[in-house]
Amino acid sequence: MTEDLTKLVIERTFAAPVDRVFAAWTDPAAMRKWFCPGDMTVAAASSDLRVGGRYQVQMREPDGQLHITGGTYREIVPNAKLVFSWQWEGSDQETQVTVEFAAMAAGQTRLTITHEGFATGEARDAHGRGWEGCLAKLPAACAA
Repeated sequence: MTEDLTKLVIERTFAAPVDRVFAAWTDPAAMRKWFCPGDMTVAAASSDLRVGGRYQVQMREPDGQLHITGGTYREIVPNAKLVFSWQWEGSDQETQVTVEFAAMAAGQTRLTITHEGFATGEARDAHGRGWEGCLAKLPAACAA
């Protein structure tokens, strides 16, 4: 089987109900709690949650450097699925992110992220490390 250098798939289960996990991806106040990897912070987040609406996340490094990403919502199924474009400010490369939310037993949520359209395996891997760092912070944003 050939490795797909253009596509990244990450699956995780979170100890939070699906509505809270979905809100963490779509509510700007919740997005500010987790939508950046490592020791970065979210300087600002916005979300116009409708098909054709835009979102933006400004990630700030400890030294103050900003990394800004954003895109357009392409599909929204509340508490089940989000599809949106992803583009770093200053880049002409646009990729697509699909996030699927599945309610599990005991109030847990299975999250599947498919990020695709990368030009290189290096870009895919860098985004994989970024998503892992973000997802490590997601449980705090889903807490009651």
